[in-house]
Amino acid sequence: MIMLPKNRAPTHPGQMLLHEFLEPMELTQKQFSSHLNWTYAKLNEIINCKRGVTPKSAVDLSEALGMGAEFWLNLQNNYDLWLEKQKRNKLKSRKEIKRLKPLKKIVNYG
Repeated sequence: MIMLPKNRAPTHPGQMLLHEFLEPMELTQKQFSSHLNWTYAKLNEIINCKRGVTPKSAVDLSEALGMGAEFWLNLQNNYDLWLEKQKRNKLKSRKEIKRLKPLKKIVNYG
């Protein structure tokens, strides 16, 4: 089980890509997007957390950088899950959604 940070969002895959790969390799977004056969806009939106990493883009990143596609998808899943939990907690605190009860409390087993 993966523990999500409580006080901050997990690292978005675009930020990981920028700070841990492109900057150390001294690659511009334009150079890397061209290498991937992506538009500059697509890469820039991922880096700026405005677009998520899809399975297809994860495979592209995997092939270009030697990291498994699962690495990129796990970063994206953790980020998305954290955002959804934050949204859900905000709605619960405003009582805009009904709290779900654990199934075991409403189903009689046996």
